[in-house]
Amino acid sequence: MFRLLIAVCVLMVSSGAGLSSDQPLEIKIGYLRQAPSRIRISLIDVPAANDGLAGAQLATEDDNATGRFLKQRYTLIEQLVGESDDPVAAMNALADQGASFIVTSLDADRLLKVADAGQARGETLINASALDERLREQDCRANVIHVAPTRSMLADALAQYLIWKKWNKWVLFRGSHDKDVLFADALRHAAVRFGAKIVEEREFKDNGGARRTDSGVAEIQRQMPMVTQGLPAHDVLVAADESEVFAGYLPFRTFDARPVAGSAGLVPTTWDAAFDQWGAVQLQNRFAKAFQRPMTAQDIQAWTAVRMIGEAAVRTGSGDSAKMLAYIKGSEFSVAAFKGQKLTLRDWNLQLRQPILLFDGRNTVSVSPQEGFLHQVSALDTLGLDRPETKCKFK
Repeated sequence: MFRLLIAVCVLMVSSGAGLSSDQPLEIKIGYLRQAPSRIRISLIDVPAANDGLAGAQLATEDDNATGRFLKQRYTLIEQLVGESDDPVAAMNALADQGASFIVTSLDADRLLKVADAGQARGETLINASALDERLREQDCRANVIHVAPTRSMLADALAQYLIWKKWNKWVLFRGSHDKDVLFADALRHAAVRFGAKIVEEREFKDNGGARRTDSGVAEIQRQMPMVTQGLPAHDVLVAADESEVFAGYLPFRTFDARPVAGSAGLVPTTWDAAFDQWGAVQLQNRFAKAFQRPMTAQDIQAWTAVRMIGEAAVRTGSGDSAKMLAYIKGSEFSVAAFKGQKLTLRDWNLQLRQPILLFDGRNTVSVSPQEGFLHQVSALDTLGLDRPETKCKFK
């Protein structure tokens, strides 16, 4: 923060940007979100109603802390989309209020609808939630920037650590829902990419029923050893269960004494409340003081998205959306996000490069990319699909 304040002062002296008027430049940022699913295996993992929104609000305060030196004032305008609401109408409402950059926490289908409608209005969207690879590949859009990681970035981060540990033999246990299948696909790709071997794959069918019942503990204690019995020799059980049906029940209940990773056990993520490196403690403390809860991955992704907008306005000395977007897409762009290095944008699919944390539920076990995984441009490009693999042709 102090480095940014110094940079702002230098910019003021050298260019006089923002000093020509007594009135601050108004920069309005939209935040378009759908309510998070509150279905979780563990009660402590049920997301807050303001999950993501709180991160965007804190980032708006941070933008204003630096923006006031350039006489820039940032305002966050929120639109909540219900299950039956039209997301395009919500996007138009934000555009009508003057928001040319809109941070989104939407699923892939809603995001694509909003992106296509937003192109005609000159709206730029920053995806802070959807993990879907297709949004960066065959369905990529020139007006959608991605802060949320892809499933392949998460899978690659996990795979690098498992390979580093020499846990090369995996059992892949996947759920039966569509997004479970997509995460399983990413894990298979990561296994091939980094040299792991999936010795067996099993599916856990979601047959409905309550996740938590009075007799649940005893029933789960009997069920999990049964469904993991008879596996070939393996080093780790890797679970793909984004739907939160079974993976949280696997640790300490498998038939063989093996570590669990993926959707439970050792989990790849962009943030966790226990993360304390590279100055993250000050951000964690400010967030907890403001919102009386820990900061989540959705919060940091929304925080980063809003900070990118503020960074663009400061560096260009302008609130012009075209100039700001050109800067974000340009080679000079970077944003600091308490990850030990500056984060930059992949120009071939507008995905933000970023380290991925590996978290065990209490502590940060490691941070990927792992040492020794090299790349000719950036080690961060060892996470997720690289330029030669991309199918993105911007629409």
